[in-house]
Amino acid sequence: MVVLGIDIGGTGMKAAPVDTRTGSFMEDRFRIPTPSPATPDAMIATVKAIVEHFDWKGIIGIGFPAAIKKEIVMTASNIDEKWIGLNAGKAFEMATGCPTHLINDVDAAGLAEVKFGAGKKEKGSVIMVAAGTGIGTSIFYKKRLFPNTELGYIMVNNTFGEHYASASVKEKQELDWEVWGKRFNEYLKRLEFLLWPDLIVVGGGISKKHKEFFRYLDLDTKVVPAKLRNNAGIIGAALAAKKELT
Repeated sequence: MVVLGIDIGGTGMKAAPVDTRTGSFMEDRFRIPTPSPATPDAMIATVKAIVEHFDWKGIIGIGFPAAIKKEIVMTASNIDEKWIGLNAGKAFEMATGCPTHLINDVDAAGLAEVKFGAGKKEKGSVIMVAAGTGIGTSIFYKKRLFPNTELGYIMVNNTFGEHYASASVKEKQELDWEVWGKRFNEYLKRLEFLLWPDLIVVGGGISKKHKEFFRYLDLDTKVVPAKLRNNAGIIGAALAAKKELT
């Protein structure tokens, strides 16, 4: 089955029709800037433009940067606060005329990684950690998602983990790879101590440079870089929509 997957990021919204059997794209990926401010009206119009670009008439899955419960937006860290309490699934569906399902963006990326990517062979517990503007997480046990985890807010060195070891902190504080890598290791060790996963998958843009900081990681848990990278959110959103709407 082919589903249109859309991944809403802080700077860009990426989309492609996805063959949910294989995780492959059926057309070239399309990217359009995320509106600023990211208000409901502006983002709904942008999603509608994406749907029109593909002349899409079928099911849509959207990876959204917030906690989502029954299509309702519960948080708004990097989007306009007007989203909170809004049934975004219904709003996108009314604008596009297409059945639509929303999922947290890192949950979407994790779904793709455990189905087709770095966590494909792991049958136990997997934590996806996406280090970017903040730190996003998703947790899986036997391929099943426990949704809307916010483990970037675990305390590390008297502050939130994402305020201590996110990729944006590395950039803002001009930390070298060793200093940042050791900070990220502290964060991962807290996750390990609390959850003892079988595998940790590191995603986000910084995972492309994993060779620069993996040398500073010292955990009992196996840690691997994400394989699907920028495509994971699109694929995972499509997978979630297929499961929910068919």
